[in-house]
Amino acid sequence: MNRMIKSVIAAGAEATGSLRVFAPFDQKILAEVEQVGLAGIEQALTAAEDLFQRRSAWLSIPTRVQILETLGRLMSEQAAELALLAAQEGGKPLLDSQLEVARAIDSVRIAVETLRTESGRTVPMGINAASSGKLAFTQREPIGVVVAISAFNHPLNLIAHQVAPAIAAGCPVIVKPAEETPLSCFRFVELLHQAGLPEGWCQVLLTESRTVSTALVSDARVAFLSFIGSAKVGWMLRSKLAAGTRCALEHGGVAPVIVAEDADLESVVEKVLKGGFYHAGQVCVSVQRLFVQRSIARSLAERLAEKAAQLRVGDPTDAETEVGPLIRATEVVRIGGWVDEAVKEGAELLTGGKALSASCYACTVLYEPDKHSRVSREEIFGPVICVYPYDELSEAIEEANSLPYAFQAAMFTSNLEQASYAYRHLNASAVMVNDHTAFRVDWMPFAGLRQSGLGVGGVPYTLREMQIEKMMVWHSDHLV
Repeated sequence: MNRMIKSVIAAGAEATGSLRVFAPFDQKILAEVEQVGLAGIEQALTAAEDLFQRRSAWLSIPTRVQILETLGRLMSEQAAELALLAAQEGGKPLLDSQLEVARAIDSVRIAVETLRTESGRTVPMGINAASSGKLAFTQREPIGVVVAISAFNHPLNLIAHQVAPAIAAGCPVIVKPAEETPLSCFRFVELLHQAGLPEGWCQVLLTESRTVSTALVSDARVAFLSFIGSAKVGWMLRSKLAAGTRCALEHGGVAPVIVAEDADLESVVEKVLKGGFYHAGQVCVSVQRLFVQRSIARSLAERLAEKAAQLRVGDPTDAETEVGPLIRATEVVRIGGWVDEAVKEGAELLTGGKALSASCYACTVLYEPDKHSRVSREEIFGPVICVYPYDELSEAIEEANSLPYAFQAAMFTSNLEQASYAYRHLNASAVMVNDHTAFRVDWMPFAGLRQSGLGVGGVPYTLREMQIEKMMVWHSDHLV
């Protein structure tokens, strides 16, 4: 065991237990992290609320900018260590973890840029008798105490997406990282404090139970909940919020990709491989359902299976690894059960379909699963791509839209009319043309619709949601 990591609570809090953090690939113990109970979250909330209520002590915008710029510099200096830590605890291959660190640094920079380029607005006055002699404008203020609950699959960049906007907005924030991957979060917060942020403005803790987590989220002092995780937990927590608490929920989907007969198949294979097997499919917009025009469906599926079988699966800290482990051994068993069930229900297994170890599952391609199979209806969150032939584009879109989830979708075609038709008719917050569904840059809007989430992610959009737009109306007889 490497070390014991203590909660970061401004007033201090006694631990009520601890949690061991294991590397998912080989179950090596990486660290032990303190857990807190109701007394701990009470101390954290009291400290955060006290900071927010003392408006004279709010951090100025220049101070926030300086802290975030220093944070970005510290992260850049320690990028190699941050990437290795993320790979160890999360299982994402080292190369992809290095890219995640680069994105997290950029996410911090985007928060600074948003502060520099966005502001309030003027409201039209003087246009009728009631508004005569008046000037109105708005400025942005922090919404209040933010609670951020995060997922395991991007242990550094998801935290950057939640915490950097909160600090930029001027909000005290309490962070609860995923229990499987808390180490990157604790390191991020440590660097944030090294950058000059007073401790009370960002506190980080693990709770001893779901009951304690729910008490944290449902407290009336919480102004905004940022949640990234499963739909079941997210919607449950939303139902527990105090009156007036706003929230953003980011869940997942069963991402559809449509491939037309005129698509560049070499590009399709390359991009779908990445979109479906990146981080072993443990991505909320991972390619799962691939609808392919019937004349090319079989050949494309076989080419995809051939390439999938060649991907190197294994130790995420090995620079040669392309696909790492699943986050828990139970996930290997679950995914195997779903695949076996789909095969029994008529799907053809083209490659994969087996555990490679207690922690790794083979990259799997299924051909024409039954549309009622779980692999067709629910998010598998694993390295499985399902290929379905279609005859008419409208038929593919109908199937793509048939589920109660809507996030990002994709269409591969060289025909502008087909791309436009798909963009118009797909239920999605974003449609990628000639790219996979998992494409994302950190300044774009990122929103799950229907059961896939609530609110809009992306650093600038999160920052806005963590602020209020406060108006002043000024009357003067000298104003016309």
